[in-house]
Amino acid sequence: MNLANRRQPSNIQIATEVSRALLEDLGNSHDWTASLIDKDKLSTAIITTNQEMIVCGKSWVEYAFLLCDRNCQFEWFVTEGQLVPAATRLLKITGNSRSMLTAERTALNFLQTLSATATMTHKFVTQAANKNVKIMDTRKTIPGLRQAQKYAVIIGGGTNQRIGLFDGVLIKENHIIAHGGITQVLNYAKNHIPADIPIQIEVESFVELKEALDAGVKLILLDNMSMLEISQCVDYCQNYQVELEVSGNVNLENIHTYAQSGIHRISIGVLTKNIQAIDLSMRFI
Repeated sequence: MNLANRRQPSNIQIATEVSRALLEDLGNSHDWTASLIDKDKLSTAIITTNQEMIVCGKSWVEYAFLLCDRNCQFEWFVTEGQLVPAATRLLKITGNSRSMLTAERTALNFLQTLSATATMTHKFVTQAANKNVKIMDTRKTIPGLRQAQKYAVIIGGGTNQRIGLFDGVLIKENHIIAHGGITQVLNYAKNHIPADIPIQIEVESFVELKEALDAGVKLILLDNMSMLEISQCVDYCQNYQVELEVSGNVNLENIHTYAQSGIHRISIGVLTKNIQAIDLSMRFI
């Protein structure tokens, strides 16, 4: 499974996510505030960004409005994945005024969240400045939005880790402790995990790295290691066919150093869990 080439979630999945979000807002399916507007009134609105952003989530926006008014019409001024400056007009929407107001918050919530994820990813990729190193996400996503956020990471120039517990194995400290050691847990994994499921193990020291290599693992996560320890591991692995990944304490200030260290992957929970929503606005014209 090539996670780096994942496409946008299916239309059914997007519609399901948007429907769930609209139901949170509507409750008993009545928008009392929107009912202040004449039910037959038509309007045109513009969505604008108030800060620089990578555009992400256009399909979620359209579904939010179409589920409230199937006759809504859209004119996008930007493309998915485009880097735009503050004050950029993103979209013109024409449709039933009540329906547009009902859909507004849900549409903006998806656009501001997915664009924030894509924008954060873009910043890390840019700062890393090394196309040979994959900037990867984690499972630290907003509940219910994993597929959407992982799509946003791709739009921002990053790479997806495993999507969930079903498509990859990451052996961590507690798994190792439960089995009594690195060698034991890796031997068990090789005998019980299907061959097409990648197996990765997390190590916290050079000694643990050597044991993992001796056990034949091909994907190793160096967890919370110093740069000196990382360099030692990279040097030692020159004659091994193994991918090294770094995780822990990575930020925009130090990612360039990590990206030049000789490792192959950097996983960053911040891409999806510490995002700040993009400041957007929708105004009738």
